[in-house]
Amino acid sequence: MKGASALFGPRGRANVPAMTANIIREDRIVYAVVLVHAAVAVAAIWSTGVSSAFAYLAYFPTWPFVFLVFFPILYGLLVTLRVVHRLDRRRVTATRLILSDKRMAHFGAGLVLLCAIMVFQGTFTSFKNAFPTWWGGFPFDVFQADLDKSLHFGSDPWHYLYAIGESGIVRAFIEWNYNQGWFILCFSALFWVAVSYEARAIRTRYFLCYVLLWIIVGNVFAGLFLSAGPAFYGNVTGDTVRFASQMAFLGESSEGMHSAVRMQHYLWATQQRGEAGFGSGIAAFPSMHVALVTLNALFLYAHSRKAGLLAFGYVGLIIASSVYLAWHYAIDGYFAVVVTVIVYAFTRRLVGASGAKRDTPASFWPARNLPA
Repeated sequence: MKGASALFGPRGRANVPAMTANIIREDRIVYAVVLVHAAVAVAAIWSTGVSSAFAYLAYFPTWPFVFLVFFPILYGLLVTLRVVHRLDRRRVTATRLILSDKRMAHFGAGLVLLCAIMVFQGTFTSFKNAFPTWWGGFPFDVFQADLDKSLHFGSDPWHYLYAIGESGIVRAFIEWNYNQGWFILCFSALFWVAVSYEARAIRTRYFLCYVLLWIIVGNVFAGLFLSAGPAFYGNVTGDTVRFASQMAFLGESSEGMHSAVRMQHYLWATQQRGEAGFGSGIAAFPSMHVALVTLNALFLYAHSRKAGLLAFGYVGLIIASSVYLAWHYAIDGYFAVVVTVIVYAFTRRLVGASGAKRDTPASFWPARNLPA
């Protein structure tokens, strides 16, 4: 027990549950939004008889594995590598700091918060699945596509992108980044903000922004101005010519693991069968892909202008990629950026700026500034 006392301190773990509960209470506004959103969705879906839209079970076991197994193991490995390979004689002190009560409490509270987000994602998808039934189709594609064309000098913007990037190599990179790279960046950031003691100053505000964006961008505006996007334009409007050349080019990689067309076929099939699945539901306007990377760019810019500028460059890449892969009209991305900036500013007033009520976040690596 002497070794354990030297590592963890004299109090052991007796106060961790109480500290964890306090941290959970600090995030009560996020939990409240999640609960209200779920209550509204369940009531709306049940009352309209679209029970097949419920998608909660579609996120199990994938979501728990990602956030409760994969990311915790990866996070633990990164911290361990830092301690073993970079700290030399400071390893014991660093390990004690990493395993301190306050850090364990933040980690535990973060996992609870992520469990709430799993439920939230199921609610979001359930809402999204119900939209076409409520509307009787996708009524806004022609209007949005024509507006997109008029804003880009009389040509659908994918023509400009293909004029410089119609290449199998470019397509492969964009498909991997849009499907895999985006997921890794956005959800590893979500996990880190949830569990890391270093992110304590921004956690509540970040998660409040996160859930509000999914609701406002992905449910409210998507539901009010429902469109399917260029990939499904022919299916929902009857005009199979407008985006035919683009879809033919994208179809060349339809057998690839990260193929956009392959995923689009999956979404259309679940839509036609009226089934709920992981990530199911079709709604192009506005773009959640763009909203999430914009959110991360805003928080990064507040911490470091150089990192933030790089992140905004990535926002531009995602907007262009969403058009290139026929997921979105360009206006879907533009509008998502505007809404994200408004939500970011609103939560700044509501919750306070980063660090206003808590200590300023330290380095990502908790033991970087330990004494020798």
